[in-house]
Amino acid sequence: MNSAPVIDLHSHSNKSDGRESVREVFENAVRSGVNILALTDHDTTSGWQEAEACAREFQIGFVPGIEVTTRANVLGQDGTRHRFGVHMLAYLPNPNDVSLTSALVTSVESRVGRLQEIVAKIAEDYELTWSDVEAELADEATMGRPAVADALVTRGHFNNRGEVFDQLFFKGSPYYVPNTGVPETIEAIELIRRAGGVPIIAHPLSRGKGPAEGEPMPVEHFEEMIAAGLAGFEVMHRDVPEHSRRWLRAMADKHDLIVTGSSDYHGETGKPNRLGENSTELEMFERIVAQASGVAPYLPWLD
Repeated sequence: MNSAPVIDLHSHSNKSDGRESVREVFENAVRSGVNILALTDHDTTSGWQEAEACAREFQIGFVPGIEVTTRANVLGQDGTRHRFGVHMLAYLPNPNDVSLTSALVTSVESRVGRLQEIVAKIAEDYELTWSDVEAELADEATMGRPAVADALVTRGHFNNRGEVFDQLFFKGSPYYVPNTGVPETIEAIELIRRAGGVPIIAHPLSRGKGPAEGEPMPVEHFEEMIAAGLAGFEVMHRDVPEHSRRWLRAMADKHDLIVTGSSDYHGETGKPNRLGENSTELEMFERIVAQASGVAPYLPWLD
């Protein structure tokens, strides 16, 4: 390729919580000028085959990926344990690896019970049923809170997903139910590595979840993940504030880690995120490919 390619390493289809089919995602990627796209649906590889077929048809690069739901278990400075969700992007893992596949199946199955609890809590204050949520999901889609948000929008309680997440799914929300059936973050990193994949933490220290500017940063937590095999950080993401970006880049420089940029696209009517709005440098992409031993990306110019 003669010019710097646009490399977007984070997108979702309706195989999880995106609003578009795999084909529609790739059609929009082509229109947006994306040269290499990763499909990273939550806890599933079910869109990979169709994604590669679309990439071959449209002659753009395709990176098989998964956004793995994990739960951190961190000992705080006060001596208490803190548990919180961490999303881990797994690039190019072997989809047939038994240990990783088993963890994903358990995670997906646990989502159903969790969402049913969330719906029951919300239904105390809003008109909402489990059938409303099921109606928002494509066949075999991975369930998640966006389906609940879409059902509330369909019911007319909110205008879009963003409003639901801001008003109902904020930190400390009375509608919160923890993800208890997902792997711990360190375990997930190790599973991804053993499957030949490359783990990159998704939107780390994003707004509302990470420390505010001037507050202590979670050095020990990040160094524990790095020691376990974390390959890098998704720094250029619209939800990562500038002070967090600076700290993450310094941490990446210190440990010689990969830094990526992505859209986290969920469809034209999903989140406001747009394909190609952040790009990963070619050098960083090549480092991901070099570390992977699970599967290879499809790059049409190498055929």
